[in-house]
Amino acid sequence: MSEATQDNAAVRLHDINAQIASAAKLARREAAEIELIGVSKTRDAEAIRPLLDTGHRAFGENRVQEAQAKWPRLRDDFPDTKLHLIGQLQSNKAEEAVGLFDYIHSLDRLSLAKALGKAMREQNRNVPCFIQVNIGDEPQKGGCMVGDLSDLIAATQAEGIEIAGLMCLPPADIEPAPYFALLAELAARHSLSGLSMGMSDDFPTAIMLGATHVRVGTALFGERARAL
Repeated sequence: MSEATQDNAAVRLHDINAQIASAAKLARREAAEIELIGVSKTRDAEAIRPLLDTGHRAFGENRVQEAQAKWPRLRDDFPDTKLHLIGQLQSNKAEEAVGLFDYIHSLDRLSLAKALGKAMREQNRNVPCFIQVNIGDEPQKGGCMVGDLSDLIAATQAEGIEIAGLMCLPPADIEPAPYFALLAELAARHSLSGLSMGMSDDFPTAIMLGATHVRVGTALFGERARAL
């Protein structure tokens, strides 16, 4: 890893933290309330190490198999790293996910709650979960429907799973603020404090509306190389 590469990572991280602090100040919140999750999906270990070297320790992955391929070795060197699963999770991968991740952001159905609960009991491991809400009622996206949220929360609690809060992915190319506000309202209605919402393009807006976890990839790692 070159010194310039580490410097670039440090500059990007500093810039994002400054934006988080600015948005938090406007919202009369403390920046320390907001966790920055570096979305490292599709990034190899060489691209992730410079951020780890800056001291950043929270990262998000979309796929269990991809995370298994790169994170065990990285965690040997940085054992205090916290891994967040932010992508869709198949029930048959629940056991592996519970063994690898510290948080899961995509619990969205009863069958997955049952599979995760079983895996946590078998591994004697507590992995807090965010319940993903299909906030824009989009058929192509994961997440439970708003009308099904109460039942899924109850089923998740019945499995003994700690609910960290709610998560959403607003519709693309539409002002996200109303969707963030709705997720915050749903969380308050169910006495949940965690809000996983906001990505590279809109995390300051999400913070203004109560986000506790923002998921930032491109703004933190830089643009991905385009295929030739």
